[in-house]
Amino acid sequence: MIDVKDLCENPDVYRASQRARGDKESLVDSIISADQSRKHAITSFEALRAEQNAFGKKVAAAKGEAKQELLGQVKELAGQVKTAAVAADAAQAELDELLRAFPNLIIDGVPTGGEADFELVKTVGQPRDFSAAGFEPRDHLEIGELIGGIDMERGAKVSGARFSFLKGPVARLEIALMNMALDQALRYGFIPMITPTLVRPETMAGTGFDVKHDDEIYRLEKDDLYLVGTSEVALAGYHGDEIIDLSKGPLRYAGWSSCYRREAGSAGKDTRGIIRVHQFNKLEMFVYTTLDEAEAEHARLLAWEEEMLANLGVPYRVIDTAAGDLGLSAARKFDCEAWIPSQGQYRELTSTSNCTGFQARRLNIRERIPGVDAKGTRPVATLNGTLATTRWIVAILENHQNADGTVTVPERLRPYLGGLETFELV
Repeated sequence: MIDVKDLCENPDVYRASQRARGDKESLVDSIISADQSRKHAITSFEALRAEQNAFGKKVAAAKGEAKQELLGQVKELAGQVKTAAVAADAAQAELDELLRAFPNLIIDGVPTGGEADFELVKTVGQPRDFSAAGFEPRDHLEIGELIGGIDMERGAKVSGARFSFLKGPVARLEIALMNMALDQALRYGFIPMITPTLVRPETMAGTGFDVKHDDEIYRLEKDDLYLVGTSEVALAGYHGDEIIDLSKGPLRYAGWSSCYRREAGSAGKDTRGIIRVHQFNKLEMFVYTTLDEAEAEHARLLAWEEEMLANLGVPYRVIDTAAGDLGLSAARKFDCEAWIPSQGQYRELTSTSNCTGFQARRLNIRERIPGVDAKGTRPVATLNGTLATTRWIVAILENHQNADGTVTVPERLRPYLGGLETFELV
C-alpha cells in the first residue's frame, strides 16, 4: 500500500497520480479524512485509558463510601474505554480498507491514459518479409499441428476450452526455452526457486491482487486457497513479515512455476492456439532491493528480458505502459512485445514492473536503515519481470517458420535441444 504519512503531507502528488491513472482523485481526500478520524479516535481512547489508570490508583487508596463511589465511576469509565476502543478499531479498519484499494504512486515520466496511450521506447529488429520468401506465414497453431507439437482438440476434450497438450518438439521447445532463461538468470545472480502455485488469500492480497473482485483468479473455496497467475505472488510472500538484509545487494529470485488465469474478460479473444490459455509455465524474475536502487534495478530487468528476445532472433518493441494500464501495484511497467507475423502486429510477451515499496508495506517486508539504531527499519522495494513463458513459443514458431511448414530452431536454443536445427513435419 502507499505511505499514508507521505500522502497526507503531499496530497497534490497523489492527486496527480490518480489523474494520470484515470482514477478518482477524491480517494486522496477520503484517506486524509479517515486518517484524521483514526488519530482522533486513538487520542480519545488513550486519554480515557490514562484516566482509567489514574482512577485505579485512587480506588486502591480510598476506603469506605468513597471507595464505593469511585468503583461506580470506574465501571462507567470502563464502558467509555471499551466504546472508544471499538471506535478506534473501526477508524483503523476504515483507513486500512481505503489504503488497500488505493493504487501505487506512479513514477515521474509514466505516460498518462489507458491501454492505448503507451509510449514507444524502441523497436528492435525488422519483421520478416514473407512475400520475398514466396509464401504466406502460417499461424503458430497450424505450424504446431504440422510438426506434431500442439493438440488443442484433446486439450479441450480433457480440460475444456483454452487448454492444450504441448507434445513432442513443442514440449521440448518449452523446456529448452525455460532452461535457457534459467541459465541466463543464474549468470546474473538469481537464486532458482520452484514455487507453490497455491497461496493463502493474505499472500494474494498482499501482492496487490483483489481476491474479492478479480475474476481472473481461480479460487479453491473449500481450502480458501488461490491458484497463482504468476510466481511473483509466492515470491513476494516469501519474505512476508521479515526484516531482510540488503547490505550486500539485491535479493534476486527466479521462480519457475505453472500459472493459472481464468481469462474471464477475454471471451472471443485469442481463442485460437496458445496465446491466451488458462494454464501455462513461466520463469519469473523477482527482486527485493532498496527504494533508492529500484529504478536502476528496473532498467536491469528490462535489459535481461531484451537479452532473451535478442538471443531468440525475434523482432520486438519496448513500450512504457500508460498509468491507467499499470494495475494496482506497479509504479512503472515496461512491456516487450514480439512481432507476430500471422497477425501483422506486436503482441505482449513479457513485462517488468517496479512496485517500489507498495507490496512490501502490504506484506510487512522491511530492511534495517543504515546508520540508525537497531530498531530503525523501512520498507524495501519489490520488482518483477518475466524471462520466459509458454506464449514465447508463438513468436518462435511464427518468426522462424519455413515455406514447407518446418521451423528453424534459433541458434542459441540448439544446445538446449541436443543440437537440433529444425523441427520437421510429422
